[in-house]
Amino acid sequence: MPMTHWTLILAQVVHVASALGLAIIGFNALVLSGIYLLRRRFPAPQKPTQPHAWPSVTVQLPLYNERYVVERLIEAVAQLDYPREALHIQILDDSTDQTSVIVNRLVEHYQDQGLNISHVQREIRTGYKAGALRAGLALIDSAFIAVFDADFVPPADFLKATIPHFADPRIGMVQARWAHLNALSSWFTRAQSLALDAHFVVEQTARNRSGLLMNFSGAAGVWRRTCIEDSGGWQADTLSEDIDLSYRAQLRDWACLYLPEVSAPAELPPTAMAFKTQQARWATGTIQCLRKLGPDILRADLRLWQKVQAFLHLSGYLVHPLLILLLLTTLPLMLSDTLTGLPLAGLSLATLGPLLQVVIGQMTLYEDRGERLLVLPAYMMMGLGIALSNTLAVLRGFSNQQFAFERTPKFRSDDQQDGLSSTHYRQSLNAVSLLEAILFAYAAISAWVAWTSVPAALPFMLLYAAGFGTISALSLWQSLKVAHYRGKQLPFAPASKN
Repeated sequence: MPMTHWTLILAQVVHVASALGLAIIGFNALVLSGIYLLRRRFPAPQKPTQPHAWPSVTVQLPLYNERYVVERLIEAVAQLDYPREALHIQILDDSTDQTSVIVNRLVEHYQDQGLNISHVQREIRTGYKAGALRAGLALIDSAFIAVFDADFVPPADFLKATIPHFADPRIGMVQARWAHLNALSSWFTRAQSLALDAHFVVEQTARNRSGLLMNFSGAAGVWRRTCIEDSGGWQADTLSEDIDLSYRAQLRDWACLYLPEVSAPAELPPTAMAFKTQQARWATGTIQCLRKLGPDILRADLRLWQKVQAFLHLSGYLVHPLLILLLLTTLPLMLSDTLTGLPLAGLSLATLGPLLQVVIGQMTLYEDRGERLLVLPAYMMMGLGIALSNTLAVLRGFSNQQFAFERTPKFRSDDQQDGLSSTHYRQSLNAVSLLEAILFAYAAISAWVAWTSVPAALPFMLLYAAGFGTISALSLWQSLKVAHYRGKQLPFAPASKN
């Protein structure tokens, strides 16, 4: 049926608005890249001298059903090079599976060796991770709190590399860079590493060294206890308690410090379903923070540039609904022969900015950056392929509902194996995977129409088709693989609520 006049106008308006929004996001990525190149060496934080007496530190390890990685985590934290009389390890264990048995055994072992380590268990998982951190904080009196998620392996010198920076009384939080345990295990984890390296090398450094608001990344960071308390403590009304607290702290005039030279490796999700779960939680939580903190940012005594960048930061996941809207409107506009007069340059700009950040990140960190950048097309497909999942997550973030904290399954994968053959943590396929397959077909049809009528749109439609096709196929194949190793259980069984 031909499009009506007003429907056509609406499609054009949505298409242009989506392209403009993507262009703004892409241009800001270019801006942050420029800031990074100008500021990467100045003003760099000066390396402080070691204190005469090391302050008390509690390392908090929030856990929920982490049987495959918990032993690796605790063993690494037990090896931290820090005075034993000033170090406390607090395992915040909300697990409902064998994880708690493993933790009990390890706690007893290290207590026998004289390590101050405690195992805290709650009857009800109120507030999820934020609730666990808040409950654990009430049990201790340490001056500083380090936080690591279950999939991290902190280096032995982590505390001695971060704690001295708190000699500046204005600093409330120090964040380290995330490195990767399994970046080279597959093209999928390689592509993820490109995205995270771009964030931690370019975006975090650019924001921190130019006086913009930055975020705590949820792990591999250290907090001053008085900063946590002065800023309102850990709150569970968003799924991004890390962004929430770090923004509230900076709005209370606490300074945050980012140390790109200090890193802690963690596991990248080896499966598409686990990756989508992680990204969706981040998307929902970040938008919730935008809704919660937006009015405070507007009223804050900040420069206009700081406010603009804060809003762009917290609204970054809007890129995904914009991508979906652009895809959905392109086909009808091509069929009605009205696409050629609309702007496509914004799409090129939206693509160029993130790609530049990726290249800078790899050039900065690795000698084999040429080999690592070979998966750049996979990075682009991955970003497009999760657009639907993240769009739904963004919509959840704008709603007034509270959502469960759905953990990202950990598999103890590394560069030699993916961990799927032994996992008991099943990620079931859902309706989103089916919709991704439908969008793959829609994008493929759009690519065929573009090839015959609007060649300028063809590269973008092909990328859409490749992205949705890859993610939907990978979700199905990996779910079947996990189900096979778990006794050939069907991957469509309902997932357990976390």
